[in-house]
Amino acid sequence: MRDTFIDTTTALLAEDPRTALVLADISAAAFAPAAARHPDRVLNVGIREQLMVGVAGGLALTGLRPIVHSYAPFLVERAYEQLKLDLDHQGAGAVLVSVGASYDRAAAGRTHLSPADVALIDTLHDWAVHVPGHPAEVAGLLRAAVGTDTSAYLRLSVLHNDRTRGGDGALQLVRDAGPGAALLVAVGPTLDAALAGVTDLPVTVAYTNRPRPFDVAGLRALAGRDVILVEPYLAGTSSRVVTAALADRAHRLLTLGVGRQELRRYGSADDHTRWHGLDAAGLRRSVADFLSPALV
Repeated sequence: MRDTFIDTTTALLAEDPRTALVLADISAAAFAPAAARHPDRVLNVGIREQLMVGVAGGLALTGLRPIVHSYAPFLVERAYEQLKLDLDHQGAGAVLVSVGASYDRAAAGRTHLSPADVALIDTLHDWAVHVPGHPAEVAGLLRAAVGTDTSAYLRLSVLHNDRTRGGDGALQLVRDAGPGAALLVAVGPTLDAALAGVTDLPVTVAYTNRPRPFDVAGLRALAGRDVILVEPYLAGTSSRVVTAALADRAHRLLTLGVGRQELRRYGSADDHTRWHGLDAAGLRRSVADFLSPALV
């Protein structure tokens, strides 16, 4: 996903003189050729993420379309006040692109973990959030985000599904278990594990790589009584959206994702997927327990 982002951004800088890129050292070497060709629109401020966002806000106010890039905890958590003030409050639009989603860089310790990034972005006004499930989805999502004037967050990960689903963010029906079945919505790279986890359960599965704005119409068309939400970041991040969308219906909601417990263990991304119950076996346990009254 990161390689696709670098290639696509390099192409956008060449194609569109309105596009700019602001870095805080991360990926600077990969963008060195682009910086040499566009020194006025590729800016590396060093390890100063708050300044990076502030510079992006200034560029946006001059009419440029800045892409802002770093690791998720540095881009969203460390610079949150600048996102709130220099972008959101000023009405200045930018495209944030992160790497190191949730626990991708678990071996680097807690400083590089950021499962709460989407929840923080969700406190801002009308941001789009894109969570590709495959590297082939990155270019289209990035180009679409850069082509607007509003703010967007593109969340890249080393974890991905085996095949691309593409799409424009609308819920895609992947598995139809028939009338009355529970609906599981898998966001981004959680789809393959979700499908494997419910293979023997009466669960319809839908996919999205754009949790914000959430496809409310698609959800209402597919949802029955039981809804299961699987997100690759903090569990429950989208619960308010789903609850509001189904407020006029009796329904049950199970939210799965990265737990709030502080693990204080490094491990690998695969370890954390297992510890948080986001592997196929963990998802099956959670879904089966949730549906067990209906299955008896």
